[in-house]
Amino acid sequence: MKIEVYSPTIRRKEMDAVLTAMVEEKIGPGERSKLLLQTIKEQLAFDYALALRSPAVALSLALKAVINNIHKAGNQVSCNQAVVISALSPFYYFQVLQDLHLTPLYCDVTYDIPCMNRELIENAIAGKPQNTNVCAIVLHHTLGFIPDVSSIAELGIPVIEDISQSYGGWFKPKDKNEENEKIESVNVQNLINNSGSGSNSNYNFKFNSLFYILGLEERDMLTSGGGAILFAMNKKDSLLLRSLGGISNEPYKAKYPGIASEYCLPDINAALAIIQFKEIQRNIERRRDIAGIYYQSSLSLATRTKHKRFISGNENEYNNYSFSLILETGLKDVVFYARKKEIEIEIAFENTIAASGIDIGSSCPVSNSLVLRTVLFPLYPRLRSPEVERISRLIMTLP
Repeated sequence: MKIEVYSPTIRRKEMDAVLTAMVEEKIGPGERSKLLLQTIKEQLAFDYALALRSPAVALSLALKAVINNIHKAGNQVSCNQAVVISALSPFYYFQVLQDLHLTPLYCDVTYDIPCMNRELIENAIAGKPQNTNVCAIVLHHTLGFIPDVSSIAELGIPVIEDISQSYGGWFKPKDKNEENEKIESVNVQNLINNSGSGSNSNYNFKFNSLFYILGLEERDMLTSGGGAILFAMNKKDSLLLRSLGGISNEPYKAKYPGIASEYCLPDINAALAIIQFKEIQRNIERRRDIAGIYYQSSLSLATRTKHKRFISGNENEYNNYSFSLILETGLKDVVFYARKKEIEIEIAFENTIAASGIDIGSSCPVSNSLVLRTVLFPLYPRLRSPEVERISRLIMTLP
């Protein structure tokens, strides 16, 4: 039986939750969406959040809030506002910027992890057109890898982080010597207080960014079948979100009428997402176990070929969203070989801006190279042990 490259982790609990919402005829935005935000807040300790119908809506509202803040600060908004984005950002980024009449400023990534860093962002800004103001940086945690947010935030430009694929990277790995110990999430407040110390401080535990987008689409780390959470960590930044809508407390009602319900996440989707959040620790542990087996196979592969893996700054921080390889040669041969084994693999960045045919100029050579050479292998919690074994053997014997 063929093994698909991707499958959402939908178990009986998720199905029952959605069915209950349907039976109760509570499918539009309502109480379950509020419960979802409460559930997420227990893990992230944010100050304020909006549950929205899509990541595109979330990004659009976040950028509007940034522009509104520039107005409120008394700064003149030029007719040409630019936003720095990775060339490997999802294609919808381009469409959102186009709809808002914002200029995309494309930035390259590194071969270590497929994300922007401060130096590359500074290079992109240095090459911006004249009479252009950079109003924001949108950091996409591509394939679950996490950029050095702290150094990027030091540029003084508002940062919006997209953690849709990296969510859960802060969960502690299970102690193999204590099988009954539960996986516990790191206390977020302690991480904020101690973020300046330790080798793990390059993760966004410092919460230096203005806003965060947590997508809930089919291929995000968590899914509600579609949707996104847009949140801010502190009161100052959350005021900008509150000005967009969704306000329930009286002092804000008169000033901020709120966003239309058509922008908000329906309860039928929220019902699914609530269970996904409650199961995240279990799913991440399963991903970690599978990735460990693949990693061992890739070591054997490295002795025969020049195919490479991305290198995370700290393996314990990586949530194993995916298992990818950068092929030195023979993309077609690798794909054909996998299909002979009835295992699907796919080009990792086929839905990105760089792969869309849009002219991103000549300033992103690494991104253009990775689009042509990086493939994804099946890695999701529902894989059975025999399937994992088959995929492991495939990785070990790739041409």
